Amino acid sequence: MLTVRVFSSAVPMAKPPKKSPAENEIQSIARNKRARHDYHILETWEAGLVLTGTEVKSLRDGRANISDAYGIIRDGEAFLLNLHISPYERGGYSNHEPDRTRKLLLHRKEIRRLIGAVERQGLTLIPLELYFKNGVAKVALALGKGKQLHDKRETERERDAQREMARVVRSR
Repeated sequence: MLTVRVFSSAVPMAKPPKKSPAENEIQSIARNKRARHDYHILETWEAGLVLTGTEVKSLRDGRANISDAYGIIRDGEAFLLNLHISPYERGGYSNHEPDRTRKLLLHRKEIRRLIGAVERQGLTLIPLELYFKNGVAKVALALGKGKQLHDKRETERERDAQREMARVVRSR
């Protein structure tokens, strides 16, 4: 009688390669530098954007301007107006409209909170930054209350004082 032995060589499954830190980084596309100067920032959120293919390609080229953009809440949905994404150079007939209204992707609970703040309290929804996070386009939104001229001057005085103190400390 012939005995056959079968050896099972259980090869452990290869673990998927760990993502490098560069893949988890946030790649900034555009920043709204005037937002912190013109508004008191009260709260911030991260929201996704509904975009077309040519808009994403144009964003990857870094061709966006959010300085004039602002958010609104309409019919229980959040939208971003005046976000300028330049047309994609090699887009052809399927290119997008540069200043179209884009839908923001937020949870219903967040939208309800924004409705209360924007409509009842008279606050403004301001985009602070547009960026890619793990390959997905995101926008950092903030609730802001407009600054008066004297508030802006006070902020500049504080910034100058901080800069002067840092300069003195460095010189020692």
